[in-house]
Parts: sequence; C-alpha cells; structure tokens
Amino acid sequence: MTLYAYDEKQGVLITTWDTGTGLVAHTLGDAPVSGRQSDLLPLAESLSNLSRLLWRTYTHPASAADSLEPNSEGWRRQGERDAFTDVLEALRNPNLPHDGYIDQSYILVEEAAHRVGRALHAVQEPVLAAHIETDVAAELAAVEQAERGDLSGRGRQAVALSRADVSPLQVSAANELFKENPHGSSRLFEVVDPAAAAVAAAHWLQAAAVVAGEVADCNPTAVVREADNIEALAVETPTLVLERAYGGEMPRAIVTDLIRAAMTVAEGKLPDPELLVEQIKEARRKAERFGPGDHELLAGLMPRATPLDPARTRARSSGGPARRYSRLQAALSRVRRQQRRRLRRRRRS
Repeated sequence: MTLYAYDEKQGVLITTWDTGTGLVAHTLGDAPVSGRQSDLLPLAESLSNLSRLLWRTYTHPASAADSLEPNSEGWRRQGERDAFTDVLEALRNPNLPHDGYIDQSYILVEEAAHRVGRALHAVQEPVLAAHIETDVAAELAAVEQAERGDLSGRGRQAVALSRADVSPLQVSAANELFKENPHGSSRLFEVVDPAAAAVAAAHWLQAAAVVAGEVADCNPTAVVREADNIEALAVETPTLVLERAYGGEMPRAIVTDLIRAAMTVAEGKLPDPELLVEQIKEARRKAERFGPGDHELLAGLMPRATPLDPARTRARSSGGPARRYSRLQAALSRVRRQQRRRLRRRRRS
C-alpha cells in the first residue's frame, strides 16, 4: 500500500511504497501547499487509509471466498472491488455534513474516498486536489495491474503483500526463477508476489523430496525430518505441505488454503474451530500419556491456530516460503551427499 506523509520542512505531501527491496518516495505535486498542518495531516491519513482498502481488495479477492451469495463474505468483497469506479467522483464531490447529518457508505472503499474528498474540501487547494486525483487514479490502476499479474511500476507494491489467491502468470514467473536457480534467488522476493512464489516453491519442494527420498531410502514426506537431523529447519509446515501433496492435493490449493487460514487468524478469527478442538484434545491425551502433570509438556504440545505466522505479510522475511525452500533444498542436498558416501563405503567393504 501507499503511505502518504506531510513534509513539514518543504511543506509538501509525499507518497512512499515498498518495492520488495526498499521504499521509494515521490513528492505529490510540484508546488508547496499553503494549507494548515492541522488540515494536511488528516488528508495524508485519509489517503493512506484509502490506499490500504484499495489494496485489501487485491489481498482479499472475491475469488478466494467460499461464496458470492448476497450478504456473504465474497459478496461484500466484490462490492468493495466494484466501488473502484466511484472513487474519483467521491474525491470531487464528497458527501458533506448537512443540517448536522452526513451520509456514510457501508462500502469501506467508497466511504474512504468520501473522507479524502472531505479532507480536500477542508484544505481548499485546487492544484493539490488535481495532483491527488491523478495520484489516486494511478493507485487504482496499480491495483488493477497487479490483479492481472503485472507487478511492474507502481504495481510492484504487490511483492510486499500476501494474497489469498494467486495469478497463474506470477506462478509461471516464479517457476522460471527456480529453473534458473533451484536453490532460490533473491528475485523471488523482488519481482513476484509471495503467494505465487510459495506455490512454485511447493512444486519444487515436492520434486526435491522425491529425489531425496529415493537416495536416502525414506518416504518423501519424511525427508524434511531427515534434513533437520543435519541442519535445523522449520519442520512442521514443509512436512504438512508434503503430506497434503502426497495425499492428492495440488500445491496451489495447499498454499492458498494455508495463507487464507493465516489471514483469518490475523483478523482474530479461527479458520477451523472444530479441528482445533480435536487437536487440543489430542495434545491433552499425549501429555497425560507421556508426562502426567507436566504443564510445560502440555504447553509444548498445544496446536497453533495456523502453521504460518499470521503477522508475517512478506515472503521476503527469513521465514518466507521461498526462502524456506532454499534452505531446505540445501539441506536435502547434504542428505543426498551423505547417503552417497555411505553407499561408497559399503561397496569398498
């Protein structure tokens, strides 16, 4: 998302957004604005909020919801996305207070645009208003561009966002990067969106597990634990991905399901309450069997609401799925080398 700020020294509004490798900033308009800081700060805040809601339609698309029936989550998401066509008009002609009342929209994107319009009305800067309208139009175009799988230009903001669905074009681009360097590339965190990188990583993880399993003479779903014996790795999530893949699920379905669950937890909800209850019961049974009265053991056995970190929104972090794959691939290579050495020793003997 784009953040807007007021430069007190220059007296101008600036915009900034993440590109995956750092932030870029631009001055919003060529001439300093003459408005009061008390008016310009709320304007910057309302613009940032509008951008956040615009990009939320990208990270939470209607296509990722279970239903589009009236009053469903998917129906609400589609309503937010449809409001894009009303944003610029709301900037020009916002709902203003009248006789102590004000019309407010239940559609968050539309209401956020009216709030920007009201903030502009308070500033009374026609030149600044024109610059802002141009900038918001560019932000709308960037979201639409990212939806099509094009993350160039301003649409590059999407590389810093976790999305509940994936673009086939982005998955293909990530797969090509893995072909160039099976151990992973920094470009996975710079030019493709995290969800697509994770889907491609799951494909390559499954292929690597097959090869490592054959060499190490173990089940492909167990190779992560074998690799963990050589180098400490995050075991739970990669193993879960492999188990679900060998259970017949496609990598895209596995990854998007895990991401959606993490997003649900981040909003303070439980993606599957019944499953969590069963997992808690199983944890209590294990604790009672192996260490009755051991509260530390019980705490360690308790399940997580999601195997992913719901606070993490970027694959660029050290625990990102693509980077996890790279570390796992290196560990699996050591498993294969170690197994070859054992075979050579056996032949000599």
